[in-house]
Amino acid sequence: MIKTRPYVLVTNDDGIAAPGIHALVQELKKDADVVVVAPDSEKSAVGHAITLSDPIRVSYFNKSGQWEGYAVSGTPSDCVKIAVGALLDRRPDMVISGINLGSNAGINMIYSGTVSAATEGTILGIPSIAVSLTTYTNPIFESAASFAVKMMGIVLSKGLPDRTLLNINVPNLPENEIAGVRITRQGMANFAETFVKRVDPRNRVYYWMDGKKEEISDDDDVDDEAIKHGYISITPVKYDLTNYKFIDTLSNWLPEILG
Repeated sequence: MIKTRPYVLVTNDDGIAAPGIHALVQELKKDADVVVVAPDSEKSAVGHAITLSDPIRVSYFNKSGQWEGYAVSGTPSDCVKIAVGALLDRRPDMVISGINLGSNAGINMIYSGTVSAATEGTILGIPSIAVSLTTYTNPIFESAASFAVKMMGIVLSKGLPDRTLLNINVPNLPENEIAGVRITRQGMANFAETFVKRVDPRNRVYYWMDGKKEEISDDDDVDDEAIKHGYISITPVKYDLTNYKFIDTLSNWLPEILG
């Protein structure tokens, strides 16, 4: 149980007006002091992009008098950077990114602005989690919001390893229908993309990317498998991308590389 109210930075990639962030903030406010710094519009699938060549504009945002925050013209990672570096008068105890509409499991994790915002918090040395609801239709945000608050308390009491965040995917089910929780690893399920070719009114060709996630059979300890069977998936994610197993083999190439 949290004895003092933590100061929590909330962000997302669906935009500050998205219903997922509203549900999260409403639940968090019961146990934490919350500050919201999120993109001013949807920034899904931007990965860990940051803004370098354009100004970042920040405007005050009020959610119908229920909570306030800052809407940022940049990416989810920009939001965390500018919050900690310029907007907040004190350092947050935790960063929570979400609640994202749609899962961020498998290869999706690489593209996800939701996960990248949490990664940015981790880079800054702040315990961070990303929370996604595994649906695009008829979302039941309450389950994910409640679980996010529970994980906030656990993470703040126990801490996380350096350079590690928790990527959480919650099935779109009422709390009493969720099968349980599984600690998982990132799966390799990818999207099979298709590109629809179209012509605009000025007779210029353009493409619209579409596709669907590949269905693959995998072990029970993989994120997508846990979600498929109604479990909450928690994946510890580390942003060190080095393939350590390949270092020795690559070192053996040095004579040819230097030759």
